[in-house]
Amino acid sequence: MKIAVAGVGYVGLVTAVCLAEVGHHVTCVDVDSKKIELMKSGKSPIYEDGLENLMNKNQERLVYTTDYKKAYQNANVIFVGVGTPERVDGSANLDYVYKVCENIKESVDDNKIVVIKSTVPIGTNDDIEKRLNENSKIRFYVVSNPEFLAQGSAVHDTFYPSRIVVGVEDKYSEEIMRQVYQPLIESPYNAPYLTMDRKSAEMVKYASNDFLALKISYINEIANFCEKIGADITEVAKGMSYDSRIGNKFLDAGIGYGGSCFPKDTSALHWLSQAMDCELKTVAATIEVNKLQRLKLFERWREDFGNNIKDKTVAVLGCAFKPGTDDLREAPSIYNIELLLNYGVKVNVFDPIAEKNVYLLFEDRIHYCSNIDEAIKGADAAFIMTELQEIVDYNLSYYKKLMKNPYIYDGRNCYSLENVEKSDIHYYSIGRRCIK
Repeated sequence: MKIAVAGVGYVGLVTAVCLAEVGHHVTCVDVDSKKIELMKSGKSPIYEDGLENLMNKNQERLVYTTDYKKAYQNANVIFVGVGTPERVDGSANLDYVYKVCENIKESVDDNKIVVIKSTVPIGTNDDIEKRLNENSKIRFYVVSNPEFLAQGSAVHDTFYPSRIVVGVEDKYSEEIMRQVYQPLIESPYNAPYLTMDRKSAEMVKYASNDFLALKISYINEIANFCEKIGADITEVAKGMSYDSRIGNKFLDAGIGYGGSCFPKDTSALHWLSQAMDCELKTVAATIEVNKLQRLKLFERWREDFGNNIKDKTVAVLGCAFKPGTDDLREAPSIYNIELLLNYGVKVNVFDPIAEKNVYLLFEDRIHYCSNIDEAIKGADAAFIMTELQEIVDYNLSYYKKLMKNPYIYDGRNCYSLENVEKSDIHYYSIGRRCIK
């Protein structure tokens, strides 16, 4: 089948490349000519494990272009995977989605299926179909097909999804979408395939992401309480995880969630619920807890050092919001680096994958290090913001050996307390006793 995909970000590009891998002919469309030229050379504009290899493997079935008119006209199905960033008021900005749909409408002269993979508020797909078919001589069929990809494992998640959710309002769309996904429904992938109405499909996406964000904020609040009463959150979470109703996912206490999905999706659903006069109080609480959680390390450091932090040096270990990605969107590290700079603190940064993106934000205001040793040498404190494997495997004795003041503030609970006790360092982690 001939497919066009609008947008070459995480959602669009991963979707396009994986659909090509299972046999479809896919044209990737984007307004950024530099990205298009980069992909034509076999390079991916985003860091995602396995993606670049698949791009090169499927060169004969992948086309990259800025010529949206030709791409949309020649396609049987058009996927829309552009961003829906958060507005100042918390609502989702749909300008990019609507612009793509306008381009589709002006480009084609036969019936088309338009699949919205972008995360959009409930009812958006209905509105898009109305706009597309208004004063049109051809028929547009709009499908809601939310994505459930985790950055760092997006390729695997596309081939082996927890479920494929397709929201349709007509039999024709339902039949075509099943043809599109048939290679993933069949062996060896055996993906669960769910068909429902469009509004329910839109809601599945928000309800899922917001529930996971709620789970993270909940365990972080329990962790903060554990610190007060002397309990250990790792033991508490382990005990909880054996309950099949709770499970063992998203129970790692830390400094909060970030990334492209949870922050904007919680804000968007909260905004929509208020607009509908049906505020979701649990979602509001999730957002508030997360805002406070991401500053835990800085606040504890200030508590330990008092106001005497100007001209101190802090090593920030890990910057991306999670391992295996270079994505800094809503990453707790970014808020902390900015805060440290505002207080006159010197900042050393270590993140081999995300360093280029960090430089785009801070340029020469901070020092970039090629390894952990360099980052912590002579430092007064180290903030662990991302559980990079290099950090998890790091020899604890080097903190004592290389730092001016071996004060470690671990926002991801990378080390066992038993090992820390042997290392003669000051160690604060989330939801566990502090070792001095």
